[in-house]
Amino acid sequence: MQYKIYEIENDKTDNNALMVNETVFHNANGYIGIRSNYEEGYPDGYDTIRGSYINGFYDIADMKQAEKLCGLVEDKQAMLNVADTQTIYLELDGERFSLFEGEVLRSRRFLDMEAGVTGREVHWRSPGGKEAEIRIKRMTSFCQLTLFTIEYSVKALNFSGNISFTSYHTGKVTNYSNANDPRVAQESKRYILPEKAWMEEGASYLTSTTSKSGLSVCTGVAHTLTAEGEKGKQEENIETELLLNQTEHSACYKAQLPIKEQETVILTKYTVFCDSIRFGDCSKAAKEEMEKALRIPLSGHYETQRIYLKEFWDNCMLQIKGDDALTEAVNYNMYQLIQSVGKDEHSNIAAKGLSGEGYEGHYFWDTEMYIQPFFNLTQPAITKNLISFRYSTLEQARENAHILGHKKGILYPWRTIMGVECSGYFPSGTAAYHINGDVAYSIVSYYLATKDIDFIADKGAEIIFETARLWLDVGNYFEGSFRINEVTGPDEYTCMVNNNYFTNAAAQYNLNWAVKFFYLLKEAGMLQKVTEKITLTDNEIEEFGRAAENMYLPYDEELGINPQDDSFLAKKVWDIPGTPADKFPLLLHYHPLHLYRYQVCKQADTVLAHFIFEDAQSLETIGKSFEYYEKVTTHDSSLSTCIFSIVASKLGLTQKAYEYFGDSAKLDLFNTHKNTKDGIHTANMGGTFMAIVYGFAGLRIKESGISFAPVLPECWEEYCFQINYEDSRIKVEVKKEESIFTLISGSATRLQVYQELYELNDRVSVKIGLNK
Repeated sequence: MQYKIYEIENDKTDNNALMVNETVFHNANGYIGIRSNYEEGYPDGYDTIRGSYINGFYDIADMKQAEKLCGLVEDKQAMLNVADTQTIYLELDGERFSLFEGEVLRSRRFLDMEAGVTGREVHWRSPGGKEAEIRIKRMTSFCQLTLFTIEYSVKALNFSGNISFTSYHTGKVTNYSNANDPRVAQESKRYILPEKAWMEEGASYLTSTTSKSGLSVCTGVAHTLTAEGEKGKQEENIETELLLNQTEHSACYKAQLPIKEQETVILTKYTVFCDSIRFGDCSKAAKEEMEKALRIPLSGHYETQRIYLKEFWDNCMLQIKGDDALTEAVNYNMYQLIQSVGKDEHSNIAAKGLSGEGYEGHYFWDTEMYIQPFFNLTQPAITKNLISFRYSTLEQARENAHILGHKKGILYPWRTIMGVECSGYFPSGTAAYHINGDVAYSIVSYYLATKDIDFIADKGAEIIFETARLWLDVGNYFEGSFRINEVTGPDEYTCMVNNNYFTNAAAQYNLNWAVKFFYLLKEAGMLQKVTEKITLTDNEIEEFGRAAENMYLPYDEELGINPQDDSFLAKKVWDIPGTPADKFPLLLHYHPLHLYRYQVCKQADTVLAHFIFEDAQSLETIGKSFEYYEKVTTHDSSLSTCIFSIVASKLGLTQKAYEYFGDSAKLDLFNTHKNTKDGIHTANMGGTFMAIVYGFAGLRIKESGISFAPVLPECWEEYCFQINYEDSRIKVEVKKEESIFTLISGSATRLQVYQELYELNDRVSVKIGLNK
C-alpha cells in the first residue's frame, strides 16, 4: 500500500508549527487521544496544548447567562484533559536533551498509517559534543483501547558514559484556554480533582474525580528498560527508583545506567486510561488493563496494531493515480476518522476528534452528515454504534424538546457530550432544528446501504418517529402549505429565519420516511414493539404524510433558485471581494447581528440540500442556485468546500469540483484555516471522502438501488475505491476511457451507471464509456 506514511524532515521549532504538529501527529484510537507534545517540553514562554483525552468523559462547566430567560442553557459539558504521561527527560552525562539546545544534525517526524504509530528521529549533538541518535515511537492501541505506549530509544554515537531518564506521571492538569477564540474554552479551570495515588508492582496509579459530573478516571504508568535489545542486560548497573508525590498527585520514575559508544538503550513507557463510565471501578480496571498490557511484548502490540489497520485499509481502499500528494492527504484524512470515532455507544465523534480541545469535545451534526457516510460504506458496524449513541440519549432529547415548549417528539441538542444541550448561544445553536432531520437522514442512509431492518425495528424507527413528531409540533399550515418558522439552517451567518430551505427539505424527508418505515415494519411484523412503547397512532402517520406532501420549499420564480429562507433575498449582499483578507473568518471580526442582515453564507446551506435531497428540485434549479450561492459564500466553515465540490461534480463542473476538493483535502496538513492547533477538522475529513465517492464517482444509494455517474478530473490518470453495499463489496475504477465495477465479494447485484441498469455478477467487470 502506498502513501501511508506522512513525514516531515527537519522539524520546525517555531511555536506555531509546534502547536500545529501537536495536532497533526497526535495518537488516538476512538477511546483515548494524546496530543503530540515533545516529551522533553518546550522552552519557557512557549504556548502549548499538552493534553490527553477520553472520548465521552466530561465534567460540567458553568455557562451563566447575563439575562436569565426561560430555558436558556446555564451549564455545559466539557471534555477533559485527564493526565499528563508524556513527559520524559533524557540526559547524556548530565546534559539534558532538547531540540532548542546543542545542535540538531537531522530530524524527522512521521505518522505511519499502516503501523498505527507516530514518531520522531533526531540526530543530536549536545553542547558538550556528545552525539546520540534518538528514536521515539508512540502508539495508542486499536486492540487494547486503554493503552498508550512510548518507546524511547537512545544510541550513543561518539561517546561512552552515563545516560539517565526521568519520566513523569502527572494527575494535576487543566484544560487549555484562549480568551481570544470562541472555539476553545474561555477560562482554565481544574476539573480533575485528586482522589488517590499509589504504587503497585512497579507501576504508579493516579485516580481523579471530576468536580461536578461525578465521574472518575484512573491512569496507570509502568516502565521497562532494555539495553542492547535484551531486557535485563546490564541490570546490575541500572539504578531505578519510583517516587510518589501525594501532594502533587504525581509520580516520577528515574533510571540511570552506563552506555558504551554504539550501544542502544530503550525505555518503554506504558500508560493505561480507564474511566468510570465504561469500567465502573476504574482503579481496579486500570490495574487489570496494565497487567494485560505487560503480558504482551511491545512487538506483539505493534503486530496486532498492523493487523487491525490492514483490515481497515482493505475496507476503505482509495487511490488516486496522478496526484500522489492528494492521495497522501486523503489517506491521512481517512486514518484520522478511524482514530477519532468512538468504538462504543458511550461516545461519538467530536468536531476535533481526540486531537485537541476545540469545541470542547462536543458532538455536532457533523457526525451524521459528514462522517457516517464514510463508515456506512466501509465499516457499517461503526455507524450502528454512532446511531446507538443517539438512541441512548433519547430521554435527554425528549427533555430538550420539552424545555423548548414542544408537547411531543424529541429535539437533539446542537452540541453535546452526554445528550444535554451545551450551546450557550441559541440563535446559532439550539435553533438549528435541522439536526433532527440530519439524525433521521443518517438512519435512512444506513438502512439503504445495509437493509438492516432489524436495527431499524430495534432502535432506528423510534428515533425517526419521534423526530417526525417534533416537526408536526414546531410547524404549522399557512395558506395550504406546511411551514417551519424561527429556526437556523446549516449556515450560521443567517439565524432565526422562517422556512430555511435545508431545514424544510430535511423535515420533509424525515416525515416521508416515518411513513415508509411504519409500513415496512408493519409488513415485516416488527411494528408493534415500537408503536406500543411510544403510543404511535395511525392518525399520526397520516399527519406525517400530509405535512410532508404539503411542505413549503421556498422558490424564487425570477431567479429560478431556492432562496435560503423567506427573507434571504431581501437582504443586502455582503461585499466578499472587498473584505480585507485579515477579516476572515467573519465571525471573529463582525457582530453576529451585523452578519445576519446580509446575504453572506459561512458554508453550504441550500447547496448542501441540493446534494442531500437532490430529487426535490430540477437540475436547472440546482445549477442556478449553485451559481448564486457560490458568490455569497465565504467558506469560513471547514464543512463548506467539500459540499461545493460534490455539487459541482453533479453539474458537470469537473475542474471547479477539483479545485474545491483540493482545498478541502489538505485543510489540516496545510493548516489552511489557521486553527489546526486546536484540533483536526473531522467533518471535513469525511467530506473529502464524500467528494470523491459521491462527487467525482457520482455514487447515490436510494430506494431504487445503487447508481454511479463518474467523472475524472483532467489532471488525474485514474482513481479507484471499494465500498460495501448490502452484503456485496464493490470495487470502482474510473479511468480515462472507461469505468470498471468489480464485485469483490458477496451477492451479485444491480447497479445503474449514467441511468442505465447493469447486472454485476460475481467477479465480472462491467465496462462503460466515461463520456456516455
